[in-house]
Amino acid sequence: MAEQTKKRYITNEDLKKHNQPGDLWISIQGKVYDVSDWVKSHPGGESAILNLAGQDVTDAFIAYHPGTAWNHLENLHNGYHVRDFHVSDVSRDYRRLAVEFSKRGLFEKKEHVTLYTLTCVVVMLAAVVYGVCACTTVWAHLISAVLLGLLWIQSAYVGHDSGHYNVTSTKPCNKLVQLLSGNCLTGISIAWWKWTHNAHHLACNSLDHDPDLQHIPIFAVSTKFFNSMTSRFYGRRLTFDPLARFLISYQHWTFYPVMCVGRINLFIQTFLLLFSTRHVPDRALNIAGILVFWTWFPLLVSFLPNWQERILFMFVSFAVTAIQHVQFCLNHFAADVYTGPPNGNDWFEKQTAGTLDISCRSYMDWFFGGLQFQLEHHLFPRLPRCHLRRVSPVVQELCKKHNLPYRSLSWWEANVWTIRTLRNAAIQARDVTNPVLKNLIWEAVNTHG
Repeated sequence: MAEQTKKRYITNEDLKKHNQPGDLWISIQGKVYDVSDWVKSHPGGESAILNLAGQDVTDAFIAYHPGTAWNHLENLHNGYHVRDFHVSDVSRDYRRLAVEFSKRGLFEKKEHVTLYTLTCVVVMLAAVVYGVCACTTVWAHLISAVLLGLLWIQSAYVGHDSGHYNVTSTKPCNKLVQLLSGNCLTGISIAWWKWTHNAHHLACNSLDHDPDLQHIPIFAVSTKFFNSMTSRFYGRRLTFDPLARFLISYQHWTFYPVMCVGRINLFIQTFLLLFSTRHVPDRALNIAGILVFWTWFPLLVSFLPNWQERILFMFVSFAVTAIQHVQFCLNHFAADVYTGPPNGNDWFEKQTAGTLDISCRSYMDWFFGGLQFQLEHHLFPRLPRCHLRRVSPVVQELCKKHNLPYRSLSWWEANVWTIRTLRNAAIQARDVTNPVLKNLIWEAVNTHG
């Protein structure tokens, strides 16, 4: 009788009622957990739980947590089970695949990608310092700027990998790698990256929940932004005002130029978060890392002979990182979008709909950081990048079996798709601004837009 009393049941409809701060329940494989008090301690941030509260989160939990995380769940179990718990065929196959990868040890076999990448970063940094300090020609300084941009790209990939899984044998060493590759070398806070990136993964291509699509007033990938929707991530209104209308009207022209200076926005976002009142894990360490960057980078630039070269050096180094900024946009801007919070019951489907892969030769994997396999990465974010190409055929077969999209485009095709998406929204923005009168200049500009 005691055992029967312990095992109490609720329905999915009952579970949905517990989705507000202070009353947060989730279910994993039919068992219900009360995470109301624990949410602030969640290593992945509060937004992950707030977005998925009140529903089954089994697939998301499997995607982001190692096997050891299951040991911590029992303390959060409130004794309830979901009576009408159901697993779709897609989810069942996805979970089998995750178990298979785990048995093969793919999540633990990281090979030496991080070591090779960091070695490459150190060599490039030495070359940059030598080129700036020991060489006197403008061309040597420009080459150094290009190398610095490539260094930032590769260092960002290491920061990305260490943010998703341990690239070293211990957590303290992994945190050190995060701070070095992110804060110290690139000037971008790993705390800011985790905050936004975890939300992006969970709410992939949700217009009001995914921060990676919320670029008003500069860009809009959907006309739904024209209704001035509220960002559930930032907690503020994304106002579509006359300035936004004007800028978005030309976004297919300004996309690449903006990407060239996009790094400045990342610096600004880092400072806004670190010096905000929001709870930031390891705030002091993140600020210390940022101070390291803003010590060595200005010092390096100061060795250049004049202000013209200094400005050119900074612009070129920033512009090179545009390659990475563009790549991240290609992976999502032209994919399917939706509004509202993510749904734990269609995890696999949402990831396939919201991502685009970039096809390339295997020798280019280092250049893209493995993230050209965007769908594979979104489905298995803990999977080291060295395995993404290997599991790609299996993911393709699973998509084919369930009649889900698997889109792999060339770099050129992905750019075409992205510009087309931006152009379509731009033309709609112009129609909102001036829906009737279209003069000859307007027509001429848009003929080959």
